[in-house]
Amino acid sequence: MIPPLKPTETATLALDWMQELHLFQLPVVDDGEYLGLVSQSALIDRPAALLSETKLNAQDVYVFRHEPYLDVLRTAKDAHLQVIAVVDTDRAYVGTVVVDETLAFFAHSQDATPGSTLVLLMDERDYSLTEISRLVESNDAKILSSYVSSYPYDKSKIQLTIKINRMDITRIVATFERFAYKVIARYQPDNGHDEDKERLDMLLKYLSI
Repeated sequence: MIPPLKPTETATLALDWMQELHLFQLPVVDDGEYLGLVSQSALIDRPAALLSETKLNAQDVYVFRHEPYLDVLRTAKDAHLQVIAVVDTDRAYVGTVVVDETLAFFAHSQDATPGSTLVLLMDERDYSLTEISRLVESNDAKILSSYVSSYPYDKSKIQLTIKINRMDITRIVATFERFAYKVIARYQPDNGHDEDKERLDMLLKYLSI
């Protein structure tokens, strides 16, 4: 939904797009390669300039297409970005994430159904949702939703994100670890020892609700 700009286009065009999209930053892409973000402040006094003549920001700040959205939001927060580019492993441009829209989706998805979230990392050949469900159900719990994504740093592995209808998932985590599943992230809303709670609370401060 966010159109990338070309270096040969003018500041006037970029400013028009920013006004239409209600954004202050847009990606610049040349022949499929992400070059950086151009900001409204860099263009406002130079409407006739080409983008190739304009200083770009965040040339080395981007996320890979299979990264969990919490990591996407953290990267954007650390770089103070309104939008963040998504690339393939060869830096080929894939698209753009708008931080506010992603945060709104995140808040809605967390509040819609009570429960906790786990992210498991495993070899693709070891993936069995039936077996994983059995381990969850052995702790008197159920999987509400699941999502499988590639792991960008190792093509042989996948990430499985599952939402469980329990606030306290300490026993479930212990069960997974006992069966050699690697838990790489978890979110337990009512658990004071939740390792991701501080990070999530920081991200949710973006929301003006």
